[in-house]
Amino acid sequence: MSALSLDRLAAIMARLRDPVSGCPWDLAQDFDTIAPYTIEEAYEVAEAIAQRDMTELKKELGDLLFQVVFHSRLAEEAGHFALADVVTGLCEKMERRHPHIFGDAARAADADAQKDEWERIKAAERAAAGKPDKQVSALDGVATALPALMRAEKLQARAARVGFEWPDIAGVRAKLDEELAEFDTAIDDAHRAEEFGDVLFVAANLARRHGIDPEAALRAGSAKFERRFKAMEALANSGAGPAFAALSLDEQEVLWQRVKAAERGST
Repeated sequence: MSALSLDRLAAIMARLRDPVSGCPWDLAQDFDTIAPYTIEEAYEVAEAIAQRDMTELKKELGDLLFQVVFHSRLAEEAGHFALADVVTGLCEKMERRHPHIFGDAARAADADAQKDEWERIKAAERAAAGKPDKQVSALDGVATALPALMRAEKLQARAARVGFEWPDIAGVRAKLDEELAEFDTAIDDAHRAEEFGDVLFVAANLARRHGIDPEAALRAGSAKFERRFKAMEALANSGAGPAFAALSLDEQEVLWQRVKAAERGST
């Protein structure tokens, strides 16, 4: 994007927020009301990538960029910072975190080593930004607004970097069995919910140790279920027999197995 295009986008946003002639909806928004749209647009970008739809990706990236511009405009109106400050800060951060490209640091051996260096630089930045009377934690900076599985994986990865990690995957698997047993023996709904949270947390750790992104894995699992369920509905509704909802569970299971077999046969 050229500087001219970015300036045009900023000018459009300023016009939408003009107190006299601006758009009533845009004028009614604030950081809190816009934040859900920002999260939604990020997920729509991820969906376009998963579908390998470049036309849709271009559109969704534009929508996500507009969210950045909107938040920046709100901040500028409040006297905090402007879009130019966001861009400048990003440029400085990228240069600072890539000393092997923009400085004289040695190049890492591979992508994993470079990721470790990136995290080391981030940790140093967090420590430098910490308040003198506040303890700096290895877990600082993991956003609470992240999807729960993603946040669990990031917290565990941070803890592992300072040595808080099972020495092998067998330990994680045993912990999962332990948490499932505690879930089974929970004494009430509140206790059961707490133990189920522990089950999911350890399951995310097990995924991480196997190199699996738990958030992506669950999205894929949900997509597979949706695809198979809709295929079952299509089978049930394609003939003269009863619709899917009218079938018994055993009859629905027969359709489920047919769909699974058809998927296996097509691969």
